[in-house]
Amino acid sequence: MAAPAHNPGRWWPAPAKLNLFLHITGRRTDGYHDLQTLYQLLDWGDEIAIEATEEPRIERIEGPAAISPDQDLVVRAARALQEASGARRGARIRVRKRIPVGGGLGGGSSDAATVLQVLNRLWGTGWSVQALADLGLTLGADVPVFVHGSSAWAQGRGEQLTPTEVPEAWYLVVYPGVPVSTADIFQAPELTRNSPLITIRAFSAAGTRNDCEAVVRQRYPAIDAALNWLATRAAGVARLSGTGSCVYTALGRAADAERLAARVPEEWRSFVARGVNRSPLAAALSEER
Repeated sequence: MAAPAHNPGRWWPAPAKLNLFLHITGRRTDGYHDLQTLYQLLDWGDEIAIEATEEPRIERIEGPAAISPDQDLVVRAARALQEASGARRGARIRVRKRIPVGGGLGGGSSDAATVLQVLNRLWGTGWSVQALADLGLTLGADVPVFVHGSSAWAQGRGEQLTPTEVPEAWYLVVYPGVPVSTADIFQAPELTRNSPLITIRAFSAAGTRNDCEAVVRQRYPAIDAALNWLATRAAGVARLSGTGSCVYTALGRAADAERLAARVPEEWRSFVARGVNRSPLAAALSEER
């Protein structure tokens, strides 16, 4: 089958996510953790341009200096799909990074998901969304939700997904300037690992929490300070996303979020984004069909 036409100048979205809650429900024998969470996708994130090549080489020709190309999930995702599908073509990848590394917003996982879906189309491999999600899970627990492209209730390692409609609020997200190692937090001996399972019907923001927050607050004073700052100035709940380091609060209107963003201390980065139930990538891919 001939590969679809491609505009190498097209920038594809790789949206960020928030965890509206995160309960750790157990530790598995394989070293991973069982959890429950609600993923909220955002209309803000990284951008990725991909040019399919006739030679099999995978290159990242633009990207974050702090991450070597061989360690970057965009390169690892492309190589994984190439090997698993038997594709003989290669790719040149450019990444415009906006999502903070180690920020708990799923940046690397979203980048990987975008690469998998776009290369699946450019290479004409014809893989299903579920097959791409399964391959993505080998790269990271958050990759499948970005591949499926909708806000979702998640269990297991985060790969057991139930698409869920979430109110499309506006969020102020604050990055306190320090990256957090997910592995370090999940290995912390003081981490709560026995939260009881809840149902989607029983969910409410007021009745849930992020089990990682207490550990992160203790280990990262800047994140503790950002949570305290946000909690005293926002009408809603101030919460950590994932294992951090980004913290956020939901607001009813964009103007409210922008007003609060203007008051964020200069030593922290912040942005305002709208929560969406359908990934901007899914919309972009549909436009080119």
